[in-house]
Amino acid sequence: MNQDLSIIHLIVGASLVVQLVVALLLVVSIMSWAVMMQKSRAFKKKSKLNDEFEEYFWSGTSLNDLYASAMRNAKHGGPIERVFASGMREYQKLRERQVDDPFTLLDGARRAMLASERRELDNSETGMAFLASVGSVSPYVGLFGTVWGIMHAFTGLASLQQVTLATVAPGIAEALVATALGLFAAIPAVLAYNLYGRKLERLATRLDTFIEEFSNILQRNLGAGRGTTTAGH
Repeated sequence: MNQDLSIIHLIVGASLVVQLVVALLLVVSIMSWAVMMQKSRAFKKKSKLNDEFEEYFWSGTSLNDLYASAMRNAKHGGPIERVFASGMREYQKLRERQVDDPFTLLDGARRAMLASERRELDNSETGMAFLASVGSVSPYVGLFGTVWGIMHAFTGLASLQQVTLATVAPGIAEALVATALGLFAAIPAVLAYNLYGRKLERLATRLDTFIEEFSNILQRNLGAGRGTTTAGH
């Protein structure tokens, strides 16, 4: 048993179908790692921007000044800042139309913020479906490569007069490489999907909490007849 059973040698000596399966799994694995790194950076950035805006929001700055700052920072702000800007934009549009009913003003701002929240969450979900697909499908793709490889190996053994472990091992080993790569692609994708799913839930909770808090601020200001000029939230 002096045969070279290294992974590279096994892949090179495998059948065309197994090689295609291995190549597909390698490409998918690389793509899933790229998605994971991109989402890691995106969630870190959003969390930092949310922290910065909330600190600014609760610093006592007037809502009008906060809105002006949010509009200037529209392309580079975090999710909470964009949700705030959407609510204030709708609120001010209604005020410009001389809508004075507090319920209408508050309901309009709230609906605008909820719509903005859905957009933010939808944007944050980008790539999640791909990770879910990789995690669920890759093991089966690898299993297909293994089954095909074993079939190919036993077909080749049919023409031999004497079958030993030395003749069987290479064919079985090269077939099992596909299953190993399928798991190699699937396991990180499943772990990442669960991790970013929890991060997405926390982001949704944080946005919901801000919407409730900002709605309460608007309600208090409307009840006091102060509009949006209150600096102390």
